[in-house]
Amino acid sequence: MKADPAVQRQILELAKVDAELSRVDHRRRTLPELAEIADVEKVLRERRDALVATETAGSDLDREIARQEKEIESVRARGDRDRKLLESGSVSAKQMTDVEHELQTLQRRQSALEDDLLELMERREALDLDAQRTSAEVDTAEKKLADAQGRRDEVLADLDTTQARRDADRAGLLPRFPADLLSLYERIRAQRGIGASLLRARRCGACQLDIDRNAISEIKAAAEDEVVQCENCGAILVRTMESGL
Repeated sequence: MKADPAVQRQILELAKVDAELSRVDHRRRTLPELAEIADVEKVLRERRDALVATETAGSDLDREIARQEKEIESVRARGDRDRKLLESGSVSAKQMTDVEHELQTLQRRQSALEDDLLELMERREALDLDAQRTSAEVDTAEKKLADAQGRRDEVLADLDTTQARRDADRAGLLPRFPADLLSLYERIRAQRGIGASLLRARRCGACQLDIDRNAISEIKAAAEDEVVQCENCGAILVRTMESGL
């Protein structure tokens, strides 16, 4: 393949633009904020799940407390009725003994229920403290996430600006190259990452390997408009006064 030496030199400009576009793409995929966001999102999910579990346990306890209070009220009401019955003097001696026995039983039952209620309320108080602590952790994680997302978006906006400029530069460069040269460049770039580089001091600028003596002899003997490639990585080698030929 042949191409004007000036056109071959210009392809280094295209390679430079493509190298920056590759750096932009690499940075976009490896932003430290992305890993930070993933870590914070994991923590946030865990804290939200913990908060839901705590709130669910609290709701279950609330129902148990309400049931316990209702039962205590029922026992208390029954005890009040028994006391009124005793105070009325309208019961026989045998009935009085039965009522008094029932009243004692109700008092023991009420005492046991009230102890259970106290324990339930203590557990509810502990859950409230857990919920407050977990809610604070959720708030903290949400703020960290928003901060990391904000920093990510700022960097991405800068990268988008850079990419837009370089895409425009690339579009302006492409018409300068013959189709066959551009096709070769794009194919090498797709396979190797770098399509063309400067041959400097007998070293390929793409793979940074020295070209052996036989290959250098062939390159030196090639016509100026001959398109030559690196024997190691395949990149198009652009020859200049710096090539050491």
